[in-house]
This record gives sequence, structure tokens and C-alpha cells, in this order.
Amino acid sequence: MGEDSRLRAVVALAQGMAAAQAPRESWQAAALGACRALAGNFAALSVWERDLGRLRVLANVGELAPGEEEFPEHEAYPVHQFPEITEFLHERWAGGGGASAWVETAEGRAAEHAGYFHQRVAALRRRRRGCCVVAPLVLHGRAWGELYVARPAGAPVFDPADAEFATVLASVVAAGIAQTERLEEARRLAFTDSLTGLANRRAVDVRLDEAIERHREEGVGVSLVVCDLNGLKRVNDTQGHAVGDRLLERFGSVLSLCGAMLPETLVARLGGDEFCLLAVGPSADEVVRIADEVCRRAAELELGDGVACGVASTLDPIGPVRSGRRLFRLADAAQYRAKALGAAKPVVAGREGPEDPVVRLADTPPPAGERRRFRGRPS
Repeated sequence: MGEDSRLRAVVALAQGMAAAQAPRESWQAAALGACRALAGNFAALSVWERDLGRLRVLANVGELAPGEEEFPEHEAYPVHQFPEITEFLHERWAGGGGASAWVETAEGRAAEHAGYFHQRVAALRRRRRGCCVVAPLVLHGRAWGELYVARPAGAPVFDPADAEFATVLASVVAAGIAQTERLEEARRLAFTDSLTGLANRRAVDVRLDEAIERHREEGVGVSLVVCDLNGLKRVNDTQGHAVGDRLLERFGSVLSLCGAMLPETLVARLGGDEFCLLAVGPSADEVVRIADEVCRRAAELELGDGVACGVASTLDPIGPVRSGRRLFRLADAAQYRAKALGAAKPVVAGREGPEDPVVRLADTPPPAGERRRFRGRPS
């Protein structure tokens, strides 16, 4: 491959990773770009999970052997079977060298290097591949994983120039992975409450819109539990905001624990002393049971005065729900009523007959002089 062709291959690989919308797409683009650039018929991207002492395969592309999957859930190998990443590389760096790729063949290592190779040779033979080039991936000065490209038995063996090019490709892949990780972290922070670690209001809005769409198209039940933490202002005023934050964190943990009892449930802090559970799929009775558990556990906290809890579910007689705003308005009204009554249990919209007070409260403008604010407009 000429210099121009290799330059185009590098650019194509970088562009493919930059266009990826999610980590999986980025991993796949990296492996595919390297496979094409090195004229391989198979490539894999793996990460070194230091805490588990293993290389875990993130993506396989090209001609897969029996048992190989594009995005394997459980394909991982103990690093002691492939110790170059932990021993050979560090020995080279200690001697002032860089992280460079190497070639192996089904007949044994193609170039003279210190290190281990018998496991890779066995894998090549087992999968009927003739040779491979292995390029370490380095992020932030540390070994992150490896890029692996293979050719079939009978194809030309990778030469030293291919190994040098693989090293260049690995540096491009590493830069792309670093960018993907930064974007994922930014996305995570954008949808996460910094104090409690729960989802935030933005995450709820996105998930709720998706859930209501499923409700309209498939009839899937969507339920919203809105909780207002009682006594937070008193705690802040008498014991300080650090103690108030501890109350918020503690209740967030309680809510997370209870939310885990329901499948497909998002647990979030809406802001201030307001939290919510968004459940998609479970029955309304299941959601009410969990909301009751939230109230019980909140009342047992050493700080605060429990919670006021309101529930609204598309599975209850609350009228048509065509938007997330409508469901939020009903759950808000139920929580408003729970607080006004000093209720120790959740108030549920739509369960008090044709003239349900919560539904009426949600849909009726407040009398003059009454301060009442629900999210969104009736819809």
C-alpha cells in the first residue's frame, strides 16, 4: 500500500470514529477501519480491565470464526495468557521505547521480540488464520487495550512495514476512543444530578417522551411517581446545608433501592426537594406498592419529615394521556393533594371515582389568590 493510500485509510478510520454516535459504533468503526487499512479479513478491539485482570473483547468485525460475535457479551481472556500488555510493553517503555505493534503467524512469531506468543499462535491455528498484527492502544500514558488484525491462512504475512502502520493506526484509534469517552462523560453529566447521582429532569423528559410514544403506539403502561421531601428547609435552616445535602443523598439512595424493585424504572431528582420514579411496563398496582414502600422508608430516615408522594398512571382512569406534560401534571396534583392532607401514603390520581379530586385539581385553574403550580399545561 502506497503512502497516499495509507493516508486515506487513516483519514477514513478517523472520520468513521468521529461519526459514531455511541461507544459501540466507535469500537466497530475502529476495528473496521484498521481491518481495511491493513488488508485483513478479521479485526478485533479489546480493553484491558485491570480490576478483573482480563482482556475483554469489545468488537469483532470481518469474517468471524465459529463462536465469535460482533459485540460479544462474555468474550474475555486472562491477561496472563497474553501478558505482552502488562509485561512486555512496560519493559519496552522502561527502556525508553514506545508502544509498537508486532506480528505473529500460525507458525510462530514472525519477528524477533521478547515476550509470549503461544496463546495467540494457538488461536490463529484454531480459527484458521495465517497471521495477525497486534497493536497496543495507549490512552493518557497507560495501556488501555489492543487492536488486533488478522489475515486468512495462505494470505501474505504481515511485514515490518505493516507493523509500523498498525502502530500509527493504533494511535488514531486511541485518540478516537479518548474523544468518545469525553463525549460519553459529557452526556452522562448532562443527564445526571451531581449531588445524588440519580438522573436529572432532562433525562426524565427524554425518557418520558419516549415512554408516552410507546403508550400511544403499543398501549404500554407508563406510571410517574412524584415525591416532595418534607422538612428539607427546616433541616437546612437549623442544621446547615451540608446536613440538608446528606438528607437529599440519603433519600436518593432510598428511592434508588425502591426503584430497582420495578423493571424499566428511571429514578431521578427533579430539583430542590423533588424526586420522581418513571416506570414503563409494570402494573399501576405494582407502582403504587413501591410508592408506598418509598413513603414508609422515608418516614424512617433520621432526618426530615418523610415525603409527600403522588402517583399517576396511564393504566388508571385519568383520561387520555397524549403527552408527558399531562402525566406530570396529574402526578404533581396527586403529590400536591398528599402534602395538603399530610398523607403518610401515596395519593393516586384517578382512584376516587368519576369526580376524582386529583384529576379535577390537575385540570381546573386555581381560584384567584391561590398559589398552585403544576408542570406543563392541561393536554
